[in-house]
Amino acid sequence: MAKLFIWIVVILAVLMVARVLSFAKAKRNAPPDQRPQNNRFQKGATEPMVRCAHCGVYLPRSEALMSNHHTWCSLEHAKHGPRK
Repeated sequence: MAKLFIWIVVILAVLMVARVLSFAKAKRNAPPDQRPQNNRFQKGATEPMVRCAHCGVYLPRSEALMSNHHTWCSLEHAKHGPRK
């Protein structure tokens, strides 16, 4: 029984190594326009979150509307103004 378990582990390890190598080769041979681009919001980098002054929902800063020193999640909430 122990020999069967060892063989299963060895086969899985070989398959995993083969998969990693084929992925690296495909990535290396991909045309430049299909390679992943390095940008500041990739691989663990986070985008600042802001809060809507009307409803209080948090959203990424890049998706928020900003006016009158407030942030809004939509144009409708910007029209209503901040909640008190």
